[in-house]
Amino acid sequence: MAVFRGICMLWVMALVSHPFIPLLGQENVNPANYLLVKPASSQFLNYSGDNQHQRVGLRTDRPIKARVIDQTGNPVANHPVRFEVSSAPGKARAYQLENHRVTTDASGIAQTYFIVGDKPGSYIISARIEGMHRSTLQLFMLHARDPRWVILLIMGLIGGLALFLVGLQSMSQGLQQAAGDRMRSLLSKITNNRFIAVGVGAFITMLIQSSSATSVMLVSFVQAGLMKFTQTLGIILGADIGTTVTAQLIAFKITDYALLMIGAGLLMEMLLKKETGKYLGKAVMGFGLLFFGMHIMSESMYPLRSYDPFIQTLLKLENPMLGILAGMIFTALVQSSSAFIGIVIVLSTQGLLTLEAAIPMLLGANVGTAITAILASINTSREAQRVALAHTLFKVLGVVAIVWWIGPFARLTEWMSPGPPPGAEGTALLAAVVPRQIANAHTLFNLTLTLLVLPFTNLFARFIYWIIPEKPAAAIKPRRNRYLKKMLLSSPSLALNMSKEEAIRMMETVKEMAELIPAVFLERSRNKLEIIARKEERVNSMRTDMQEFLVRITRENVLETRIKEAFQIMYALKEFEQMADVVSVTLYRKALVWLETDLKFSGEGEKEIREYHQKTIRQISKAIEVFTEVNLEEARAMKGRYKEYRQTAIELERQHYFRLREQVPESVRTSEFHLELISAMKIISGHATNVARILLQWTESETEQ
Repeated sequence: MAVFRGICMLWVMALVSHPFIPLLGQENVNPANYLLVKPASSQFLNYSGDNQHQRVGLRTDRPIKARVIDQTGNPVANHPVRFEVSSAPGKARAYQLENHRVTTDASGIAQTYFIVGDKPGSYIISARIEGMHRSTLQLFMLHARDPRWVILLIMGLIGGLALFLVGLQSMSQGLQQAAGDRMRSLLSKITNNRFIAVGVGAFITMLIQSSSATSVMLVSFVQAGLMKFTQTLGIILGADIGTTVTAQLIAFKITDYALLMIGAGLLMEMLLKKETGKYLGKAVMGFGLLFFGMHIMSESMYPLRSYDPFIQTLLKLENPMLGILAGMIFTALVQSSSAFIGIVIVLSTQGLLTLEAAIPMLLGANVGTAITAILASINTSREAQRVALAHTLFKVLGVVAIVWWIGPFARLTEWMSPGPPPGAEGTALLAAVVPRQIANAHTLFNLTLTLLVLPFTNLFARFIYWIIPEKPAAAIKPRRNRYLKKMLLSSPSLALNMSKEEAIRMMETVKEMAELIPAVFLERSRNKLEIIARKEERVNSMRTDMQEFLVRITRENVLETRIKEAFQIMYALKEFEQMADVVSVTLYRKALVWLETDLKFSGEGEKEIREYHQKTIRQISKAIEVFTEVNLEEARAMKGRYKEYRQTAIELERQHYFRLREQVPESVRTSEFHLELISAMKIISGHATNVARILLQWTESETEQ
């Protein structure tokens, strides 16, 4: 009887534990309808433990979780789930599950840990409801990291970022070189029309690929006096819109075609004969390098998807102040908001960023890009400092306006952006929609800022003038060079434009020297002689700076016509420096001797010197005009006038000899000085005429070609 009771008890226990027999209290549940799912949590990404990364030989940081639910979605407790290793990298050993058979807890979850094998790669773990032939099979992907994964990640990030920046620079240079003349003509036609200025700023920034560079360029232009501060306000707003184009391009997931673009761009650069085609090829190749760099960064960042310390750091960036600070610092370091926003988009392609976390970083990047302009404005004119301040205040104003409404701003951006693909969830959902949302948020921010500020630019300009008033005239110090900025070398066409403006400034200084020298002899003005000496020092330093700057331009990959233009400027500089030497060396020495005497020119002699001096100054003025406006008609007229002036000099010498024959006392005593002055002014006129000659000569040679 005891044996019979024992057998009955075992039979009852077997029936109770059998999966096809309803448990006590679950008589209405059909186990055949149980489902196995991956549990999810709104607080944790990959809560189920799927897609974890771990170093080889270590246990996973988080357990692998599977949940058993009934047909109504309620959890099923005390039900066995079996875990198995379905796939492992080739020749991998020492991998194992801590538990193969796990019973679900009160929430229906069964969990186990996995010890990664000795080979890096992907391990697949399967989970199924034990004893059910129709149970839902779930697969979990686990990634074993190389022990050097941190070093490899850093190397990938550095290399990818380097390719990204090289591609950005190559694309920028190619587009600038292809559209160099257009940029120069745009700058020369800037008006006070604020809407045209916005368009110009957007176009130039699309070519330069950096609103920081545009703002620094504006600082240079205002410093040079090429435009007024009020004209730059519309351009600054347009530049902020132009930089969003880069973000929009980056958000397109065309990395699969990056190598094709690199190859196509290289072929264009090698095979096309026209310079414009070569430069466009360079831009296409840079575009491909940009996306290939993004691909490398994206692949390098993949392990971070399950690296909790990094994820927790990103979650902290949802705090607006931290996000703004991070974006501002990084953008200021790389001096390109496009580069930083590109990195933010790369993070989002891995599902690591939400839109709410990305928006503060975008706002910080917009402020950070203005820091470069602030640095460029140090030790510049008040007008240039106003440009930098305006750029910064525009950004700060926009950030202050948006930071309190990040949630609604994010919802508006989501509404404007494409929806998620069917079935996407978790990191896959974020990776699918957030990159485009980030680009759209960047564009929406700058468009909104422009629309809000543009009607009030005049009022805003008065506010900036109030903050940075004009300096007293006595406080303004002369500058050694006004137009030559190294950052302009990235745009050779604009650099040539600035070089020409600096050359004109030097020519005007030489003209002032020539205007002053007769007064030393006729008025015995020692003070004017000292002024001439100071101007000579300035001319020499300006010539040295320009020579170096122009040579650097010719070393850039520029069109042959640009090289000829640089050489033409150099030639004109040489002629004007020789004029300065005639004044500061030949006539300066004579003047020192003259001032030690009590000599005086005769009435006729003084009149001749004054009249011939006026002709010389007129020829210098015409040389500057010909150089500035490339006026070929005036250049031909200059050649004709010089023949007359040369003949006049001969006639004046003849008249002087007549006075010597007649023993006019003043003429006899001042003969050496009189003839030296006339001869020196004739030489100066000759150098001025040479500027016209070289212009005509090079123009005619280009026409023949």
